[in-house]
Amino acid sequence: MNKTELHPCFNLKAKLKYARVHLPVAPKCNVQCKYCNRKYDCVNESRPGITSAVLSPYQAVNYLKKISEKVPNISTIGIAGPGDAFAEPEKTLETIRLIKSEYPEKIFCLSTNGLEVAKYVKELAALDVTHVTLTINSLRTETLQKVYNWVRFNKKVYRGLDAARVMKEQQMKALEALKEYDITVKVNTIIMPGINDDEMEEVARMVAAKGANTMNCIPLIPAEGSDMENASPPTAQSIIRIHKGIAKYIQPMTHCARCRADAAGKIGHDEPDAMRVLHECTLMPTPAAADKPFVAVASYEGLLINRHMGETDSFLIFKQEGDGYKQLGRRKSATKGKGDLRWIELSRILKDCRYVLVNGVGAKPVEILQRVGIGVVEMSGLITDGLDAVYKGKKLKAVIKTSTPKCGEACSGNGMGCG
Repeated sequence: MNKTELHPCFNLKAKLKYARVHLPVAPKCNVQCKYCNRKYDCVNESRPGITSAVLSPYQAVNYLKKISEKVPNISTIGIAGPGDAFAEPEKTLETIRLIKSEYPEKIFCLSTNGLEVAKYVKELAALDVTHVTLTINSLRTETLQKVYNWVRFNKKVYRGLDAARVMKEQQMKALEALKEYDITVKVNTIIMPGINDDEMEEVARMVAAKGANTMNCIPLIPAEGSDMENASPPTAQSIIRIHKGIAKYIQPMTHCARCRADAAGKIGHDEPDAMRVLHECTLMPTPAAADKPFVAVASYEGLLINRHMGETDSFLIFKQEGDGYKQLGRRKSATKGKGDLRWIELSRILKDCRYVLVNGVGAKPVEILQRVGIGVVEMSGLITDGLDAVYKGKKLKAVIKTSTPKCGEACSGNGMGCG
């Protein structure tokens, strides 16, 4: 059987029968799209680029095992962010290797902006990645300047016309390389009224000529905090017109649900317990955590986990002793007001800690600490319960935060993390 017949995102009939699971293992991004604001743990939103938690490759395998017990007929496993799959390619490739060793029969797919993927296509094909979604928003550099604030390629940041040229060039290389290895390609294009909505047929004609298999024209979601937060989404009539136009050249996708990076279940019918399982799996220590014997805790009085990562000036340090825990003292946190440097400094201060337990946290410190193997658990309740979870694997039940306060109540919501 053609694998596309089993892929719910690429095949309308498969949507009704088969489920997909997105593994949020790629938090970093190599571009800043003007329509994107990647808030973490905003469970009331359903759009690409957000997730309730980020998993390591090892945790992703365990998550898939657990969610498979709850979600029947999983045919497809994918990586859709919350950043770009190839901003940190080693995480993506390691996840694929681990998943494929456990589930060789499953379809594996991923989404990317195409900036860095071309050099890895041969390896993807060898790992039996059969489906890739590539975002191409325009073929015109003057339009792309309006879509991207910056592009980071080969360790250099480009802006303006230079960014547009780099993006266009690399996306074309990506599409050609993917089709050279006979990988099924879906092209995603965000419909941005007044910016690129009159270019859809132009994109469809070109990508079809280069071998793309289907095209998904996605209506803009004006995300709060993004440069386009006040933009108007396309009308239903214009979307119908666009679908008819691109159908002259390529098969349009018409059932996209604009899924989160942690979506699990059938399209439009996600598993309600998936978020709890996801959070549980973030507590699973990775093999590297054996070299980090301690756990840091944000607490006022030493009994409860009740301080926000950005507000605490010190952390209690615990280690496991027998069946209990010993408090080793306090360590001062990094100095406020340094932006990302604050969290880099904190990663050095807590370099021997496998987890940090906090009552609140922004996206940026989570991303930076996870890069060096320090897990961040956002929770409330007794310190001993949190320590039991990270050391002994006990469930935290209801004390994990599976919803957030109103956006802006604790964090700025601007994607910059805590100051």
